[in-house]
Amino acid sequence: MTQSISLTYNTYMDVNNPSLPLAQNLDHERLTSLINSMADGVMAVDEKCTIVLYNGAMLNILDVNNSMVGLPLTNFLKLFDKNSQPVDVKRLIFEAKTASSSRDWLIHYPDGSQANLYISIAPVRLSYGQDGMKGYVVLVRDITREKSLEEERDEFISVVSHELRTPIAISEGNIGNAAYLFNKSGVQNDKVKEALKVAHEQINFLSAMINDLATLSRAERGKLTVEIESINISQLTNELHATYKPQAQAKNLDFSVKIDPKLEILNSSKLYVREIIQNFVTNAIKYTNSGHVLLSAQAKPNGVEFTVSDTGIGISKADQEKVFDKFFRSEDFRTRQSSGTGLGLYVTMKLAKLLHAELTLLSELDKGTTFTIFIPNLTNV
Repeated sequence: MTQSISLTYNTYMDVNNPSLPLAQNLDHERLTSLINSMADGVMAVDEKCTIVLYNGAMLNILDVNNSMVGLPLTNFLKLFDKNSQPVDVKRLIFEAKTASSSRDWLIHYPDGSQANLYISIAPVRLSYGQDGMKGYVVLVRDITREKSLEEERDEFISVVSHELRTPIAISEGNIGNAAYLFNKSGVQNDKVKEALKVAHEQINFLSAMINDLATLSRAERGKLTVEIESINISQLTNELHATYKPQAQAKNLDFSVKIDPKLEILNSSKLYVREIIQNFVTNAIKYTNSGHVLLSAQAKPNGVEFTVSDTGIGISKADQEKVFDKFFRSEDFRTRQSSGTGLGLYVTMKLAKLLHAELTLLSELDKGTTFTIFIPNLTNV
């Protein structure tokens, strides 16, 4: 493979041109060795999507034995999406104005097998100098085994969350009945009363965790579907206010709702819109020790903008970059004081993408957090 890459550079970059400084030749040789040592497939293409260089790993991934230099990339890289629909590779590459990546591509081989691919595309200059040729570097990694393990994990989570629903529901009901009967009995035993209260809270927490895991599993496996219906936003926000006001009052927080009087009907998934907003509200109440929580809904062209703001502990700049990651829990001791799975905001982001919503976050430590999400009217998904 070193010979192929040397030919590539010789043709496109004049590496062996005696007029080039020796230092540049050495740099190119080092680059050649570096590319060939990489386990991931690496390929450079010019502005016409013609192959300029590649390494041995790329030949293995594409299952090619012949030289690809000077030939169109589309002759070799034939991609399919997760629904096995053909992808316009040229368009995919030309649309990469900045470095971008995705793990959702498939490649089909002549023997009928297929592989899952991670692909990263970055626009670059392919030679030295201001007038150097422009093009793209494509990095490809075979992630078939990773995808298989992820599918097994998601299947496990799905089965476990489903099987646990019934025993948890029975336990929650029995603990609730026991607490009710104890209170009606007139027996004065604070230890028993507190034990039943804590048990009921913990079983409710476990129930919420199972719901998050079930939603996560469906989202990861692409099983979530959007059922569009007409949503009365005033009714929805008032229902959320009534549901979570007792939790806010228990912490002496002011929980208020502000609704745009011009707000009308939103066509989207009521189930997912409610889950998104309630995740923001419950987080706001959980991480606010004093002050207020505000839920507002504003009419926007072709949709509704929801905002949930609080005067809570806030989120650091470093944590803001990871807050939507799966299972992420901040190291802030104030966050660790509250129980959680680290799944709520990850699931929220999954649902937001499903609804084609736009989500933004503003936060400052010790001053509060504001989540804003624009949810468009949907006609079909």
